[in-house]
Amino acid sequence: METEETELQKPEEHVELEPVLKPIPEYVGELVTKAKRASGKLAALSTAVKNQALLAMADALDEKTEELLAENEKDLDAFGSSPEKIAMADRLRLTQERIADMAAGIREVAKLPDPLGQMPAMWTRPNGMQVGRVRVPIGVIGIIYESRPNVTADSAALCLKSGNVCVLRGGSEAIHSNTAIASILSDAAEKAGVPAGAITFVARPERELVPVLLKQDRFIDLIIPRGGESLMKIIAEHSTIPVVKHDAGVCHVYVDATADLVMAEAICVNAKVQRPSTCNAMETLLIHQTIARTLLPKLAASLLAAKVEIRGCPKTCQLLPDAKPASEQDYGKEFLDLILAVKIVKNMDEAMEHIAQYGSRHTEAIVTSDYGRSMRFLKEVDASAVLINASTRLNDGYQFGLGAEIGISTSRIHARGPMGLEELTCFKFIVLGSGQIRE
Repeated sequence: METEETELQKPEEHVELEPVLKPIPEYVGELVTKAKRASGKLAALSTAVKNQALLAMADALDEKTEELLAENEKDLDAFGSSPEKIAMADRLRLTQERIADMAAGIREVAKLPDPLGQMPAMWTRPNGMQVGRVRVPIGVIGIIYESRPNVTADSAALCLKSGNVCVLRGGSEAIHSNTAIASILSDAAEKAGVPAGAITFVARPERELVPVLLKQDRFIDLIIPRGGESLMKIIAEHSTIPVVKHDAGVCHVYVDATADLVMAEAICVNAKVQRPSTCNAMETLLIHQTIARTLLPKLAASLLAAKVEIRGCPKTCQLLPDAKPASEQDYGKEFLDLILAVKIVKNMDEAMEHIAQYGSRHTEAIVTSDYGRSMRFLKEVDASAVLINASTRLNDGYQFGLGAEIGISTSRIHARGPMGLEELTCFKFIVLGSGQIRE
């Protein structure tokens, strides 16, 4: 006799269940607690152990190149390739060469002198007490950044060498790339003796997570943001943790009346074209009116050959038929693309006034053969780096001889300009006494 098959008798169907995510406050709390626990242990590691870990991290990136490229491809596919996204997509993209550069950068950090324990001076007080200052880690550093996956590797390496735990939060557009890089680096570091949590990565993309992270002042000692205006606004509104800003790069090159025109052309083309999607690329070109007619047509031909779109003031447009009229919004804009705003100025005073009004205090350059004007430009222009007869693209930790950088600070307090190992440390006072008391 046949019987009806009941629900209980039916074969079980395999159902894929979505993972249950922890509430954001709980998730963030666990991450920062683990990071804080690792802080004291990491600060006590020897230079030899840290260097061995860095070399292991670099080797791991080389070994996992294909895996990283596959994860990066997921991010690129999701990001899209519309014309307005070209510049950002370039920052997001990983290649074999860029991964090799990341690994090479970590090896360079391993070669750098360990800043910890340095004592610039020690002095003896009248009561015989010796007082000095010793360089120590900041502690736990939260780094919030957008687009470029190489920031994950650079930040992890510099923080580890300087004895700082890092809590890394990359942009959602690079979530697969950054998660893979952070996992590879932390695994290699832990196998080499670095405490778990020293390289902490926030592997969830929700925007709501950032304000929660910015309130963790019991666990995180410093926030370093790297990104655009919207990110900086969030940081300013929500952070209860001290912040060192790495803000927009609205960089100018001013070509003075006395400039060597061959030099000026080479510097301007390099500053705009060499890698336009970076924060130290030139965004506005200022040219003294007495040389504009001579310099601009030849310079514009070189820029147009490199597919640069020129947006010029009325005088510029008169000299360059291919230039588009610049709007007020074009001055002070970080294009991060092959777009250049150009303005002809009557003198250096007007150029410096323009920089003061529209610049972001990141990088400013003058091309001139006049010593007095160059010294005045150095003294009066306010930026993290001011250059004479050199491309703005040179404002970089490696180019400055710092070995590497975690970014370019546009803040005034604690650190300004490229932040290398020393800028990721602070001092504590030490006292050597023999029974002294305060009378």
